Amino acid sequence: METHMPDFAVPSSHPTLNGRKTAKSARDSFSAYNSKYLTVPQNRTSWHRSGTNGALEASVVSYRSSIINNYVEGTQTRARDKASPSGLYFRDSKRKVDYVLAYHYRKRLARHVPGATSPEPRRGFASVALVSNGSTGKGRAEPQQQQQQQQDDGQRALQEWPGLPGLEVVELSPLDTLEEEKRLQREEYERNLLEAGLEIEKDPENKSQGVSFVRIHAPWQVLSREAELLKIKMPTKKMYEITEEKGILKTLNEIWCKLTEPLQPQVPQQENTKMKTLSYPFSREKIYLYNIKDEDTFFDNATRSRIVREILKRTFTKARNSMGIGTLLANNVYDAAYPLHDGEYEGQNEDMNERKLLYQEWARYGVFYKFQPIDLIRKYFGEKIGLYFAWLGLYTEFLIPSSVVGIIVFLYGCLTIESDIPSKEMCDQRNAFTMCPLCDKFCDYWNLSSACATAQASHLFDNPATVFFSIFMALWATTFLEQWKRLQMRLSYFWDLTGLEEEEEHPRPEYETKLLQKKLKNKNITTESSNENEKEKLTWSDRMPGYAANFGLILFMIMLAFSAVFGVIVYRITTAAALSFSTNETTRSNVRVTVTATAVIINLVVVLILDEIYGAVAKWLTEIEIPKTEKTFEERLILKAFLLKFVNSYASIFYVAFFKGRFVGRPGRYVYVFEGYRMEECAPGGCLMELCIQLSIIMLGKQLIQNNLFEIGIPKLKKLFRKLKDERTEVKEMDTNQSKDPQQWDLDYILEPFTGLTPEYMEMIIQFGFVTLFVASFPLAPVFALLNNIIEVRLDAKKFVTELRRPDTVREKDIGIWYNILSGIGKLSVIINAFVIAVTSDFIPRLMYQYAYSQNGTMHGFINHTLSYFNVSQLKAGTQPENSLFAQEVSFCRFKDYREPPWSPHQYEFSKQYWAVLSARLAFVILFQNLVMFLSVLVDWMIPDIPKDISEQIKKEKTVLVDFFLKEEHEKLKLIESFIAHDKQKRRSGTKSRRTRAASFSQCHRSPKGSFTSFSSQHTVV
Repeated sequence: METHMPDFAVPSSHPTLNGRKTAKSARDSFSAYNSKYLTVPQNRTSWHRSGTNGALEASVVSYRSSIINNYVEGTQTRARDKASPSGLYFRDSKRKVDYVLAYHYRKRLARHVPGATSPEPRRGFASVALVSNGSTGKGRAEPQQQQQQQQDDGQRALQEWPGLPGLEVVELSPLDTLEEEKRLQREEYERNLLEAGLEIEKDPENKSQGVSFVRIHAPWQVLSREAELLKIKMPTKKMYEITEEKGILKTLNEIWCKLTEPLQPQVPQQENTKMKTLSYPFSREKIYLYNIKDEDTFFDNATRSRIVREILKRTFTKARNSMGIGTLLANNVYDAAYPLHDGEYEGQNEDMNERKLLYQEWARYGVFYKFQPIDLIRKYFGEKIGLYFAWLGLYTEFLIPSSVVGIIVFLYGCLTIESDIPSKEMCDQRNAFTMCPLCDKFCDYWNLSSACATAQASHLFDNPATVFFSIFMALWATTFLEQWKRLQMRLSYFWDLTGLEEEEEHPRPEYETKLLQKKLKNKNITTESSNENEKEKLTWSDRMPGYAANFGLILFMIMLAFSAVFGVIVYRITTAAALSFSTNETTRSNVRVTVTATAVIINLVVVLILDEIYGAVAKWLTEIEIPKTEKTFEERLILKAFLLKFVNSYASIFYVAFFKGRFVGRPGRYVYVFEGYRMEECAPGGCLMELCIQLSIIMLGKQLIQNNLFEIGIPKLKKLFRKLKDERTEVKEMDTNQSKDPQQWDLDYILEPFTGLTPEYMEMIIQFGFVTLFVASFPLAPVFALLNNIIEVRLDAKKFVTELRRPDTVREKDIGIWYNILSGIGKLSVIINAFVIAVTSDFIPRLMYQYAYSQNGTMHGFINHTLSYFNVSQLKAGTQPENSLFAQEVSFCRFKDYREPPWSPHQYEFSKQYWAVLSARLAFVILFQNLVMFLSVLVDWMIPDIPKDISEQIKKEKTVLVDFFLKEEHEKLKLIESFIAHDKQKRRSGTKSRRTRAASFSQCHRSPKGSFTSFSSQHTVV
């Protein structure tokens, strides 16, 4: 493929180009013609126009030889493959590939201009390139006339240039026009990269279409310059001793290290762990401070790629006003931009690299029992990803004690079933509690003893130990967050993140595009008297349409989640009524189980579908807000996605916990929906059992399907689809490179691009909500979360090492907004668990009965106390059971509520017990909330955010740094003084030697009279 400059070029000796006016008219003549036609040069020499005075001048451009330092062809390719089998270097096997740009190319399908004759190309002469500007003339009133006008202009332009040699006129299709524009943008961008000091190697484009790669290398001069600009901390020559813990803590730490030695990953460790290298922001003026043994290895691969990425971000092109690599990727000028992995992670090659080491010791399910090599993860992927895996590892470790306590609480429920008096009373068939029908007309009276199994199952989770477990989990969440802050500070110290300044971020391409549109619009409507020096930016009025759309659509999506919950409620009500009409006795007896199980499964499917929709909607809503920087974009996206997914995941659980069975009414005055269906009631044992079923199925379903199957299956399907697409679009041609093995950039290009950590954090945050928010109803939630996370750590690790392209390294000193979300969930969990215990469970009614209404202080008679009487003769006409098969005549039926009996003057009104229990429930919520909050604040106060040893080490490091600087400056001063003294001494010795030579020389010259004439007497000043 030939490379041409975007400007029109002709020889300056052309007779018609003697003045600026002539040149301008010539360019105007071509302006319409070049929107559809292209003149293809017949040789590689290009001519360009000077941009200073507008005159066209001849200038041979050696752009191809400069931009393609290494143009790989034929035997050179095979030589490079032999010299550099790993594919991590240029063909000289010396310069390392720090970054790769990939793009699809498509060669022109040339068509001659209708009615135009192309002159025969003449070899040896300069040629001209006219490039389409992308204008297709769409939207004009008379396109045929315009097309004819373009052809006439083109013919006239060619007639005005009669002596121009080597021109071949071809017609460009719209697709060719777009490809030509992209090619010019790539050439300009790569030329600007060369001006920035980078070195480039490109592949030959020897197919009609395909994928080509631009490999980038940053030499030492560029790395040192950019490291100084970015203030990257690099190791100096100084090492200092880390103060160790003393006393019992040191002994315990040594014992722990010995016990966990088999669990440690087999990765290279620092030889002397008691010493730490002093780091300081890189400075070329103080280069003598740093421990530079080899310029090629001083900056590791992650740092090199980070530096190159910064250059790519700020390098711009004038074409279409692209502001860096982000805009070019958005406009499909390049398909991908990524750093290379360190080689293959498995295979016959015995050479060990960091990627293979991570795969063997971290990214396999067989090493699930080992600790994570956090330092190696940070070194390979950067601080941001390292912090994520450190947080995930700490969270998984903290799930172990909560799982143990949860199992103990569950076992306590199992062991106390037989001694639970309310369950015994409910299961005792001698207690003839005749219950009111569960539906109108088709449902019969029933005995409470038939719900024995439900009551016993409810006791597994509704027992006094649940209250203790709720308090424990609230304190657990606080302790976890405090411990994370301590670990985060420790990692910041060892990773040299302390004092990390906020780097100035580049604006997002979408923001720059919107700002450019605003500037062009204002330029047309503002006057010259306007203040041009004022820096333009997007104001709230520019973003108002986006904010309005955000508010409206988020509200709509929340209502959609509530509508889905309401739809499931309607399904439960109608299905229960339909199954009650069945003539099959087994079907009628299992109505509640059937409805509950199917409804939960339907709700799970709806949650999974809406989750995917909400993720896409949140991203789109954030984009139309036009945030300025990537950090702002990420934070707003996280907030929107979390809000929508939180509502979607927990809406049905909130309904079961706090609303189901609260608005049923009473016999004779039930609440109906759709004029015929009664609102659903809780099971005889209470709604806590149904809440447990709902929570467990949604939690386990999301973990199994969304977090595991989707994470494994979707990337593989995307990879397969992309591979099939490339094979389908590529024309099967003979390629000189087909015989060679694929290089590392080819292998990495096939991988899935890294899209950020938001999905990884989001699924763990939602799980954290399941573990803490409703843990009073499901004490086994931490156990299932622990089992999931053991798999999740290795699944994410394998995805990052084997399935994804290597991410750009990002330096972050914390996990950002995710910590605030975790803290908010921890505080919200206290309130929700208080209401679950007080409102959903029977803990408060049992407590009130035992200490306020029981005659002997026991739970005997509790079931009878919670059931009210209803006179069946007062049932509405048409709602009485038809063809009742009940064994005995029924005068009164029972229903669960605190209401006055039929023989009371205020029949069926709420009784005094109802108001007493309600007051006790509210008092418990207030007491529980304040107690747990106080304990949480106490734990927060007792655990310092910064470990004491780290605080002392940070202070020590500052002192050592000052001393090191003073010492180095002192030595530098002494060295300078020694040089000066040596130079003075050398000068003195030189002067003395010259005087001695002059004196000896004067003795050799006598006067004719026999006297000596002193040479030095004539030249007294030496």
